[in-house]
Amino acid sequence: MKIATWNVNSIRARADRVEAWLERTDADVLAIQETKAKDESFPWEAFEFSGYEVAHFGLSQWNGVAIASRVGLEDVERTFPGQPSFGKEGQEPVQEARAIAATCAGVRVWSLYIPNGRGLDDPHMVYKLEWLSVLRDRAREWLQEDPRAQIALVGDWNVAPQDHDVWDMQFFLDNGMTHVSAPERRAFQAFLDEGYRDVVRERLPGPEVYTYWDYTQLRFPRNEGMRIDFQLCSPALAERVSDVSIDRDERKGKGASDHVPVVIEVE
Repeated sequence: MKIATWNVNSIRARADRVEAWLERTDADVLAIQETKAKDESFPWEAFEFSGYEVAHFGLSQWNGVAIASRVGLEDVERTFPGQPSFGKEGQEPVQEARAIAATCAGVRVWSLYIPNGRGLDDPHMVYKLEWLSVLRDRAREWLQEDPRAQIALVGDWNVAPQDHDVWDMQFFLDNGMTHVSAPERRAFQAFLDEGYRDVVRERLPGPEVYTYWDYTQLRFPRNEGMRIDFQLCSPALAERVSDVSIDRDERKGKGASDHVPVVIEVE
């Protein structure tokens, strides 16, 4: 079974590319982030025509997550218990459309779009760290309830956990940028400490293994990228992973997302 994750940066703008990619790669499950669509404007027919069931969670033109599966889509859950909310000053906090789960052929897949901290001193950074902390607590509880649980925490984490997960660590430090700060990295490491495994890094250990390239300043032609999209697998699921890949070619051509698909194959 192939499980993929992909931040598509607007599903309506890239429905044709996603449909073609699914047909070409024969993926069984695709977790999608940043759909930027409400449920009523999601292109359901593009997936259903190809034989996929879809669960989508979208509240506005921002954020949005989905799971498309042709191997079952059971027990759909929108948001995880205790998921933090966010609201601008003077506004009522809301739970954003950043997490959705479904069981696909026995694997509990979570499609996650972790908040972008925006700035080291920005209120969004506090929100991001709290969001990750609560998710970590839930992830720990799931393993405590069933150590053999088949869980995949996948998506755009907006964290580069190691120095070689960015093209130039000094550039990030000199500019006080997010994604590489010590608190963010500790929040990511906490999942590994609970037993979840970064199965892609285990099989692709070298530098310049990126999943994201900004649209500006020729970042992609210069290969100035970041690795911020992950598949963290529970111990029992990690044991079944037989292969991994990052489809760098999907960053090429007209209308590409700034992220690319990350794929695991499960025995």
